[in-house]
Amino acid sequence: MQNAKFTNVLYFISIVILVTLCIQFYWNYKNYKTGEKQLIREVGNSVNKAIDSYFMHMEERNTFKFFTTEDGQILRNSKVDSLIEKLGGSGENKNLGLDILNNLDLNQIADMNVITGTELRDLDSIPRISKDNGISENPAKLVILSFKTDTLEIPILNTYIDKNLKSLDINVKYAYIFQGPTGITQSYNKNIINGNEVGKTTINSPYLPKDSTFELHYENLAPTVIRRNSIGIILSGTLIAIVIGCLFFLLKIINRQKQLAELKNDLIGNITHEFKTPIATAKVALEGIEKFNKDNDPVKTLNYLQVSNAQLDKLQLMVEKLLETATIDGNNLQFKKEKVHLELMLSDLIEKHQNLAPTNQFTFYTKDNETSVIADAFHLENALNNILDNAVKYGGDKIEVSVSSINEVVKIGISDNGGNLTKHQAEQLFDKFYRVPKGNTHDVKGFGIGLYYSKNIIEKHGGSIELLLNNQTNFIITIPVNG
Repeated sequence: MQNAKFTNVLYFISIVILVTLCIQFYWNYKNYKTGEKQLIREVGNSVNKAIDSYFMHMEERNTFKFFTTEDGQILRNSKVDSLIEKLGGSGENKNLGLDILNNLDLNQIADMNVITGTELRDLDSIPRISKDNGISENPAKLVILSFKTDTLEIPILNTYIDKNLKSLDINVKYAYIFQGPTGITQSYNKNIINGNEVGKTTINSPYLPKDSTFELHYENLAPTVIRRNSIGIILSGTLIAIVIGCLFFLLKIINRQKQLAELKNDLIGNITHEFKTPIATAKVALEGIEKFNKDNDPVKTLNYLQVSNAQLDKLQLMVEKLLETATIDGNNLQFKKEKVHLELMLSDLIEKHQNLAPTNQFTFYTKDNETSVIADAFHLENALNNILDNAVKYGGDKIEVSVSSINEVVKIGISDNGGNLTKHQAEQLFDKFYRVPKGNTHDVKGFGIGLYYSKNIIEKHGGSIELLLNNQTNFIITIPVNG
């Protein structure tokens, strides 16, 4: 029943994670598309402004202003002389009229592209020229000569486009095709126009020549869009990580509670089984005194009492182990530290277990007989005894014990040739109430608290215990010499 509930919770958490991922993915996708549209508009507006600035610049560069007298004579200055020379005239004549513009080959001007015509605008009279200029007071008129082109100077236009894009922090590859009113076609970066994932838009600047078209192409928008949406993406990723982390943490807690429930059931089963045998044996012995010793035979009475006493001692030992665990968890354990000779302690423990398991082969390695630590002798002996007891119960028939000291640290090794533990079981071996699963059999006595107790005792002495699996089960215990 509990497994079914746990499976349902797992499915629920998986669905929540999947829905969260889908929602955040859709939200980020919509933001990306919105950002992409906004960037396309900005690119189009930026290029549009660049074209406006370019043609304004070209108009200013290709427009000349000068004054004429009432009888049509051009008032001379250095700029006028320069213009006349470019138009093929001579700067030697002092009196030049507007008729100089009539028979000129305007296509030969070096610093202009194609000249389509001239525009002369005769404005109203302006204030008279000062006599200080050496000119009569005849009213002067302003003449504006404007040269219009139907081709682009690409390097100059690119300068304006790059400047506008940079001002908006836009980094995209662009290309364009310009078709002038006379059918002349110019292009820039034409090699990327036919590439994949290239967008395009038409620029409708009022400064473009009449009957001309300007088609802008662009690519590589994704990095800029992602960079602009980076804060939203980071927040979305953080939210996803938090939600998933909380759900997995919840799953871990639920799984832990499930394991604790299973351990509790196992513990109750073990306690019931362990307590039932000595209780039943003691009860049978007392019934023997009551029903089968009517003659009050002292020998029978003594035997029955010894059996009862032995079973009660077992019960007392089991209760003490449970109480020891509670004491460790409550941090109320008080140590009485003294100098402990480890060789002697380990020798006594090995001899004890050899007598209990005569078929096992014990080997003890030590470099000298003077290895000692400052520790609580009672609890340290119990901790080492539990590890040896575990090797006898669950290990093989060959058990090796070693002790050595290096740099104020004592190292104790206890290994057996069992090699029956899996990696998963080894990770849980020091957990409270954990026992290696053996089905419904109870051939090995215990509550699963021995190694938990040993680990806590060794750590409270400032040491550590490590379990290694390499075809053998190796417990490596380190304890500082001075506790």
